[in-house]
Amino acid sequence: MALATVSAYAQFGGFGGFGGRGQGNPTVPSVTENVTEDFKPASNNQSGHQYPMVNSQRMVRAQISAPDATSVGLDIDGKIYSMSKDENGVWTGTSAPQDEGFHYYQLNIDGASVPDPGSLYYYGASRWGSAIEVPSTDQDFWQVKNVPQGSMNEVYYWSTVTEKMRHCYIYFPNEYYTNTTKKYPVLYLMHGMGENEHGWAEQGHTAQIMDNLIAEKKAVPFIIVIDCLDAQPAQRAQAPAQGQGGFGGFGGFGMGGAFQDVLIKDIIPMVEKNYRVIADPQHRGMAGLSMGGMTTHSVTLANPTTFAYVGMFSGGTFNTGELENNDDFKKTNKVLFMSCGGKENMGVMEAAENLKKIGINATGYISPETAHEWHTWRRSLYQFVQLIFK
Repeated sequence: MALATVSAYAQFGGFGGFGGRGQGNPTVPSVTENVTEDFKPASNNQSGHQYPMVNSQRMVRAQISAPDATSVGLDIDGKIYSMSKDENGVWTGTSAPQDEGFHYYQLNIDGASVPDPGSLYYYGASRWGSAIEVPSTDQDFWQVKNVPQGSMNEVYYWSTVTEKMRHCYIYFPNEYYTNTTKKYPVLYLMHGMGENEHGWAEQGHTAQIMDNLIAEKKAVPFIIVIDCLDAQPAQRAQAPAQGQGGFGGFGGFGMGGAFQDVLIKDIIPMVEKNYRVIADPQHRGMAGLSMGGMTTHSVTLANPTTFAYVGMFSGGTFNTGELENNDDFKKTNKVLFMSCGGKENMGVMEAAENLKKIGINATGYISPETAHEWHTWRRSLYQFVQLIFK
């Protein structure tokens, strides 16, 4: 993996949309001027909770009752906004405008970073915590609609590599249940660093994106397997094979150490044994966001005849030097998709143009006005799945 690619991740605050981590974030005053008072409860609040709220300026307002606390802050987007206490011990604070989309955040109470009891909880930044949905102009594509519904299933399976039971999600389109003789293609979809297999099922709204696109006949029905990159070999003393894992030499993150082996030896065989899938490279794809994109890069390079469809969302790029003389990859690959947020700088459009010159069907996509965050990746999935298995 090129150091330039790794540097790009550091520039955008780490992997997998980290946010609201508390440590080292500067404390700034809560925003009180030029605030439009049209706040509404966030769409992903816990039932019955009015806070957190978002206004038309995309400012986030949090509130919590903590009468004995001496300081409370709203920790979001790398800053802690100080909150003020009223006579009833209720603390309220407002952030600066946020990008549209999904943001992890937390509350800082007397120096302790804790989830907001008003928010639903998600796994991100290596812990279960709060997040808020800042409304976007194009959020319709991932809403639940009155269309034929697929299902997102939790599956446990035994891994011969880790010698443990593992957990994944598998999305089945509605047609899988209504057409019981048909076999389907499979996409293996990976999360980012600090996240796990819950991300694409929850934050990513994968099932809703697929159900809506299939209903609109913009995507063909296929199965999606969402697994966890955290995979440590049973024999830890045994060095992983060359090219193993999404980070190669970055195993110190504790993620992905043996994931390539788990995918090739456990996950794909489990799926192809137990479900009605078309078990050949031309009906198999792999994609991922951030660290999952880097994992996709290394796994597909190491297994060039295994996946015909490849997607990297904020995961860097392939370059011509890697693929120009890689005849197996070029012969197998049908679509190579690379994307990033408009506030990132990963060179995906230029990379796609260069790859086209050597015969790769490459596509670049830039998500407007978003950064290293979930709305970038939802949009990326939306674009990618319309291109594959056709």
